[in-house]
Amino acid sequence: MAKNQFKNPEEVKKAKDEKKKVKGPGFVSNLKSKIQFLLSNEKLTKTVGLVFIVFSVFLLLAQSAYLFTWKIDQDKLSLPWNDILFNAEIKVENWLGKLGALVAHQLIFNGFGVAAFLIPFLSFLIGFRILFKTNLLPLDKSFKYSFFSILWASIGLGFIFFKQPILGGAFGYQSVIWISSVLGNIGVGLILLLSLLIFLVFNFNISFNFFSTKPDELIDETTLNETEVSNSISQLDENANNDSLDEEMDINDVAEIEDNGIIEEESNIEEIELDTTPLAKEEPKEKSEDIEFSVEEAESDDEVLTENELNSKVAEFGEYDPTLDLSSYQLPSVDLLKDFGDTQKRVTPEELEANKNRILETLENYNIKITSIKATIGPTVTLYEIVPEAGVRISKIKNLEDDIALSLAALGIRIIAPIPGKGTIGIEVPNQNPEIVPMRNVIASDKFQNAKMELPVVMGKTITNETFVFDLSKMPHLLMAGATGQGKSVGLNAVLTSLLYKKHPSQLKFVLVDPKKVELTLYNKIERHFLAKLPDTEEAIITENQKVINT
Repeated sequence: MAKNQFKNPEEVKKAKDEKKKVKGPGFVSNLKSKIQFLLSNEKLTKTVGLVFIVFSVFLLLAQSAYLFTWKIDQDKLSLPWNDILFNAEIKVENWLGKLGALVAHQLIFNGFGVAAFLIPFLSFLIGFRILFKTNLLPLDKSFKYSFFSILWASIGLGFIFFKQPILGGAFGYQSVIWISSVLGNIGVGLILLLSLLIFLVFNFNISFNFFSTKPDELIDETTLNETEVSNSISQLDENANNDSLDEEMDINDVAEIEDNGIIEEESNIEEIELDTTPLAKEEPKEKSEDIEFSVEEAESDDEVLTENELNSKVAEFGEYDPTLDLSSYQLPSVDLLKDFGDTQKRVTPEELEANKNRILETLENYNIKITSIKATIGPTVTLYEIVPEAGVRISKIKNLEDDIALSLAALGIRIIAPIPGKGTIGIEVPNQNPEIVPMRNVIASDKFQNAKMELPVVMGKTITNETFVFDLSKMPHLLMAGATGQGKSVGLNAVLTSLLYKKHPSQLKFVLVDPKKVELTLYNKIERHFLAKLPDTEEAIITENQKVINT
């Protein structure tokens, strides 16, 4: 029976290391060493340089010929490349045959357009560097500038000459289509301009201080330069005069030496004694008391009227009426509102009797007795007023709200316990066939038309079929809340409609703010109606008078 032999992990690691040593260097190092060996061969290096130069000439001639023959050879060059090269029956008009036509077609039509002419230029620079061991132009900058120029020129020519795809090539044509779909045609031009400016800034550090130097500064600099030049010239003249004086002094000294035979040194420096007595401080002059001083109060140009004068002015000219500023304005007619016709849907006696019996039955189930019940029919709900017997707690009836709603099979009821100003408890039950309360009817009602409120708003009808009007100025911080479908949007539109039908534009201005941009989308069509709006602003909300302009 054979035994299992477990190998030591350290021995396995050593074996792998020995195998790596046997294999020698990797593929990358081998390729690098081979390239260095080839470059060290002078004959091979010259051959590679000649190949690059000849290839650049080949590309230049092929691309030049393609510009004149591409329309003739276009249908043939669309065939597979093996059919083009190996089918002797296919003839092309390119100067360098089918291979030249195929290469030029790929570089120009399917590539970068006429910008592909920079490719033979780069090939020539490489060949010249390899062959002559010197750079005709800096290779790194040439490659960087050429690469950017190929891409930028391809897209730029494709954008300008969109209907001639040969100028920009397939790359430029497709790039323009994609960029224009994202940013539009103007966006393509902006991208081209921005990329060109960024390239110039990073590579040439161009300055944008074209208008930073003012003409006055240029004049001052010119005057300053002229002054400096004149000063330097005068200084040179003084130096020249001093030199001539020194020469005369030297000549006189020599003559003196010849006559006397000795040289006497005389000190031309005169010692001047300075007076070190401190200067007397100048005492301040005494203020003269004889100076004439007068005070003149500025008179205000504004005429201030007393209360009696104001009253006389009002009696003479009448009170200011702001509506006269827009006297031709007419309040909207009720005919603009939809007419629903006869919307009354009376509650039948059978429905009233059935609801009364269900309410009484539910209350009796909880030993709650009442003395009387009264029904008040409203447009959408009916109010049942009950008077409980003595000793019945109101909270006990209030807690039966859900049970009564269940017995009435209603969507929801509301118990008012007690009704303010009355000694009864109210139970509001929705009608099976609710009436429509048209805005036209409540706007045309006498109660709204004759309302003397500052900001009258009509919200509909009460349960007693009376038009309900309130003053919005009495509730400036009105909050409207409720579940979905409870009438928040209808109430908001009722507020706006009421104010539009009651107030003149000189008396009231609207500022509608819709943070979610959902509730007030109905008013988008009249966004600029009687609107003062700043230019170049997306939001049409201007409340500062100083920033308002007429539109």
